[in-house]
Amino acid sequence: MTISQAVEKVVKVKPFIMEALSEGLLNISSLARQIHPLVESLVQKDVKQGAIVMALNRLVPSLENSGFGSYEAVLSQIGDIIVRSNLTDYTFRNSATILECLNGVMNQLSSSNDAFYTTVRGVFESTVIIGSDYCSIVDKNFEGEECSFRNDNLSAITLKLPANNVQACGFYYQIMKFIAWEGINVKEVVSTTNEFSIIVAEEDVDRAFTILKNLKTAHKLR
Repeated sequence: MTISQAVEKVVKVKPFIMEALSEGLLNISSLARQIHPLVESLVQKDVKQGAIVMALNRLVPSLENSGFGSYEAVLSQIGDIIVRSNLTDYTFRNSATILECLNGVMNQLSSSNDAFYTTVRGVFESTVIIGSDYCSIVDKNFEGEECSFRNDNLSAITLKLPANNVQACGFYYQIMKFIAWEGINVKEVVSTTNEFSIIVAEEDVDRAFTILKNLKTAHKLR
């Protein structure tokens, strides 16, 4: 492995560093000192710090053209932000009857226009997120199924997305990055093509909403 390849490998597993480099926010020499031991371990020989600086300088232009900035316009077009509170999250082990259980919940809620619910069937388990007022419906339809997890006192924050969000490299990363920086634990993530919901504890919903609102406003001002 060459020095350039090693530097690129080290940087590309650290997305925050990649972004800072692409925007010219990092001191190249300081970064070179920090990653020096990792680069030497990859190339398995002594490496001069100057060689790492040169490799970083050659890497920056490729990062600038990698699509990191393509999310900017999409963030500025985020639509309404909708908050739903008092939710419960269930996870069940998949079984031969799990689909029938999921359908039963959806059928009973089909006439409730104000009910919040979403279902996801994975390879080994299925999740139901529902307004806590409707938990009895889940309990009844999933009676006899193995519930591996239940979490109450949750809230959902849903973003209405522009149609071009699917073309924006790093779009979801930008949203989740700011949530993570504030130390907010995301319990679940649910998305459709033009909607994106994060599920958080009710105690965190006000902070999370403020972060997303500020993110949307800040990019509209650019």
